[in-house]
Amino acid sequence: MIEAESRLIEALKFAIQMELDGKKYYLQASKQSTNPVGKELFTWLARQEDRHRQTFEEIFKSIANKQGWPTRQVKPDSSMSTIFAEAIKNAGNNIPVKKAESEFAIKAMDMEIKSRDYYTKQAELATSEAEKNFFISLSAEEQGHYLGLVDYREYITDPVSWFTRTEHHLLDGA
Repeated sequence: MIEAESRLIEALKFAIQMELDGKKYYLQASKQSTNPVGKELFTWLARQEDRHRQTFEEIFKSIANKQGWPTRQVKPDSSMSTIFAEAIKNAGNNIPVKKAESEFAIKAMDMEIKSRDYYTKQAELATSEAEKNFFISLSAEEQGHYLGLVDYREYITDPVSWFTRTEHHLLDGA
């Protein structure tokens, strides 16, 4: 039991640092982004990293104080698609896109994949159902962030295809 608790504390420390690094990156990307959709998306992702970090800190405190896994349920935030859609609606048609935007998205996608995989691994190592469900939920949320970033990257690199796919327009001329 002590070994599992020690592993969990180390995993939480690592996760807290990962979320701090992610927040820092997303705030930097948001600040450097010239695209209003990118600015909004990266700012939102920074808030998500902060939310995750706070949750990890609560769990860490509970485990370190020998109170066990907290009973509070963690619910994934599914507002990314709403944030993305709203940002696109507000941005209008003339959206500036620099090469850096795609690079920001690619690095962010890589970060989200690493987070997803890390949380999936922690779920596999979990010693309780609550711990396992928590990490599975986080992994799914990170996957959602990744897919949102894939969507954003397509939006900035191939807007015609992106709008055709998302708006479901047919190009058959009928």
